[in-house]
Amino acid sequence: MLFITAASPHLVAVSLKDITVDFGGGRTIPSSAFALTYIGSGIGGILMGWVVDRYGFAIPAFVGAIMVSLGGLLTSIVDQSWQLLAIYAVMFGLSGQGALAAPAMANISRWYYKKRAMAVGMVSSGQALAGIVWLPVFGWAVDLIGWRDLYYLFGAVALMVLMPVAWMIRHRPPAPPPPKPAAPPEPGSELDKAASEILPKGPALSIATIQVTLTIAILGCCLAMAMPLAHLVALVTDVGYSRIEGATVLSAVLFSAFISRAVLLGLIAGKIGGLWSLLVFSGVQGAMLGLFTIVDQLWTLYACAILFGLGYGGIFPIYAVAVRDHLPHHQTGWRTGVIFSSGAVAMGAGGWLGGYMFDATGSYDAPFLIGVAANAFNVVLVIWLIAMLKPLTQRKISLSAAAG
Repeated sequence: MLFITAASPHLVAVSLKDITVDFGGGRTIPSSAFALTYIGSGIGGILMGWVVDRYGFAIPAFVGAIMVSLGGLLTSIVDQSWQLLAIYAVMFGLSGQGALAAPAMANISRWYYKKRAMAVGMVSSGQALAGIVWLPVFGWAVDLIGWRDLYYLFGAVALMVLMPVAWMIRHRPPAPPPPKPAAPPEPGSELDKAASEILPKGPALSIATIQVTLTIAILGCCLAMAMPLAHLVALVTDVGYSRIEGATVLSAVLFSAFISRAVLLGLIAGKIGGLWSLLVFSGVQGAMLGLFTIVDQLWTLYACAILFGLGYGGIFPIYAVAVRDHLPHHQTGWRTGVIFSSGAVAMGAGGWLGGYMFDATGSYDAPFLIGVAANAFNVVLVIWLIAMLKPLTQRKISLSAAAG
């Protein structure tokens, strides 16, 4: 389902200049549509996360399928900019991606207890796969039939595909297995001594602190990642290349993101843990975003796009893994929704900021550098979270060694 629903931001990215011509207002109008997709999806993710916790994934799946399809069909006939923005906010955002992004990842995290990161990565890879497949198609089709007919065809295809898929995935996950009772250590044993010396009086960080830190941290990396996703096609055409070449550069980002989610995320998170993986992915993303401001050769744009995608691809799903690892299981849906909502607002702000500052400065350098600074803020918070949780992790490892 994410393969279809995640295409809506790519539609506006590919047709950004055409929409600007039709509605005027510079690149701020289509950039705002891109932004509202993520802002709306953030709010919807909280609401639908609550629904997933109580009723399962069936309701969000059907709601998302219907609204994304209607959004594509209605966009093809809009004649006012506010109508375009409303459709992107409500249909593609609030009840489209909001019903199918964070809720889908929260839902799949409850189906798997081994290799959870790999399962979440595979589901989220549908978003990246959408870019690999759809971007070249959109780039070709918008020149052939125009952006309005493209939206109409997208809505029709979405309706035919999403409704059957929603029916297939309507089942609720199994109940978690009961925890195995642990026998208390015998007085005076090595395990008893280890427990008295190693176990902390309480957690290194409270649940609320972990939740708030993750919610704030995602602001920085998502503000940064949104700018290339919304404006890379336009940036490539600005330096003298065709729209098809711009679409394929962005497609390279999404192809790398697919590899990152489908393959690297599970491998890396399995070796070094969710938070360390987040640090790696975020660091790579920020470095490549900065390089986009200084490269203008097509091969260097492709190289930066590939590396940016490897970093960006792992970021969003690894938050779902971190939530499942560090926060209560029965609250996974709404807690993931809150964190993803924060990230979605940041993505919306990043997409809008890129267009607004381009209109003000005539260049993407300033907004991309602001994105680099925001990404650095994310890195600092993740390092702090790792440092605060590390003593507790080391104590658990030491206690396990003593038990062995």
